[in-house]
This record gives sequence, C-alpha cells and structure tokens, in this order.
Amino acid sequence: MTLRDLAARHGLGLGAALTERGLAVPRYRELAATEFSSVTPENAMKWDHVERERHTRTWDGADAIARFAVQHCQELRGHPLVWHDQLPHWLTEGHFTPAELTALLRTHVTTLTRRYAGTVTAWDVVNEPVEDDGSPRRTLWHEALGPDYIAHALAWAHVTDPEARLYINEFNALEEGPKAKGLHDLAASLLNRGIPLHGIGFQCHLLLGQKMPDLARTLNRFAELGLEVAVTELSVRMLPPVTPAKLAAQAATYRAVVEECLAVPACTGLTVWGIGDADSWVPQGSRSPYGTPTLYDDAYRPKPARESMARALGAAEITACGR
Repeated sequence: MTLRDLAARHGLGLGAALTERGLAVPRYRELAATEFSSVTPENAMKWDHVERERHTRTWDGADAIARFAVQHCQELRGHPLVWHDQLPHWLTEGHFTPAELTALLRTHVTTLTRRYAGTVTAWDVVNEPVEDDGSPRRTLWHEALGPDYIAHALAWAHVTDPEARLYINEFNALEEGPKAKGLHDLAASLLNRGIPLHGIGFQCHLLLGQKMPDLARTLNRFAELGLEVAVTELSVRMLPPVTPAKLAAQAATYRAVVEECLAVPACTGLTVWGIGDADSWVPQGSRSPYGTPTLYDDAYRPKPARESMARALGAAEITACGR
C-alpha cells in the first residue's frame, strides 16, 4: 500500500517538496504521484524564482508543480509568500522606502495568491519570523514595516484567496524554549486581534543522533489556541559513511515523527522535504557534511525510512473520526 493511502486512513495529508527539475525524471515523477497526497514547491514560488528581474515574472516552475498536483488529485501547499531569504538582488539592494517596500510586498503576496487561488489549499504566508531568543526576526520586512508586516501579509492573502488555510512556518521551535514561546505569543496575539491565521507549520530538519524533541507536546500547545498544526519540512540527515545501523536509526526517527503527529488530532499534515537523496536540498559534500536525508536513495529505491513510515501509519489505531 502506498504511503498516501496509509495516511489517508487517518485523515492525514502526506506531502513532499518537489522541484520542476525532479519532475523530468520518470522514477521521481512516479513516486511523487503515487506516494503523496500533497505537494509543496521547494523553490519555485520563492521571490527570487518568480521575479528574478523586476517586473518580469516567471511562472514555469510553479505552474508545472501546480499542474502536477491537479493531475494527480493532490493538494498544493504554497511556499512561501513572505521570507527574508531568497530575495532577488533588485529588491534587497534597491534602497526602497518603507512605503515602497510595503507596496512591493503587497503586490507580491496578492499576485501569487490570486494566480493560485482555488488550487493552493494552504499557504505558508510568513516563513521563519522568530529569532532563537523569541524576539521578532530583524528582517528587511520587519525593519521597514515593523512587526505588523505579518498581520498585513495574512490579511492580504486572505482577501485574495479566502478559501486557503493560512500558516506561519517556523524552524527550531519543536520543543519548549524561548523560540517556541515567542512563536506561541505571536500566534496568540494575531488570533486575539482577529487576524486570519489558521495554522502553524513546524520545520523538522533533524540530525541523526540528536535528541528527539517532544513534538506532540509542542503541537498540542499550539492546537490549544484553536490552530491547525503540521509538520511542513521533514528530513533526517546523517554524516558519512552510510551504514545499516545509521539507516535503521534514521528510520526510527522518521517513524517517531509520524507517531507524534498522529497522536495530535490537530496535526493535519506531514511533508517530507524531497523525494530521494539524488535531489536532496543537502547533497553530500556541498553546503554541509550531512546528507542522505530522504526516504529514497540516489537511485530512488526505498530506504528503511520509507518502510518505517509505512509501518507507523499501518500500525496506528484508526478512530471513527479517521484518527
């Protein structure tokens, strides 16, 4: 049984981050279509991909992934509308006034949400807005627009795409600490003000051997605010050499994350970041000594991690409500 089918028995969306380059590989395309019920463009919707040159927008990559989702009856997660990274040089070096940056950001948010309204089911509206100490991240947007850039972006997205679920997506917030508290306080403040926020996405880019965070406890804390929660970016990296013992430990970590998500009724989805090690965002020996983080190897053969996820989904109890 596919991972997609196993997850569906629990009412859980199981997703993967895709690249347009990967979709040209037959085995990659087959796995993306059959194993997952949702897809996220890994890079194709980021500002430096959509508008590398000012006033010249390129939609080929994002459109290809959107078409793929429609063709295979998958949900499409938009990622991200507002981020401090992967911005085009004309924007970061343009010396724009705060009023000009506000207009540029609003145009960017509304252009993307309008183009994919009715196709995207959930947007990562703001990506990584909190520092490790829990304070607002000092980004181009925060410095020019103040902390309310988050509320503005959520409101703009909601007006243009009122049916989509709107998320804040964050990393390093998997267990109690200053960053998780800052994110919780931010979400509570937005909700108290009536800002359209529907969920929090948690990035889980884990290193093999690190202590497994108490993910279910964290997810439940945010669910108590009335929010959906999702594991939006899951990978488990290891140092070379790859050994059977390391692959088994990687598999155990993947299984643990699935079990933590299934233990929280408000956890609506889980997305792995990439299909196989051949297309991973952390190719061995480039930006990091860590690598081999995905469910499939360089030849797109299933690793123990894929089978451990299948066992976790198959073994979990299904309630009358699907969970």
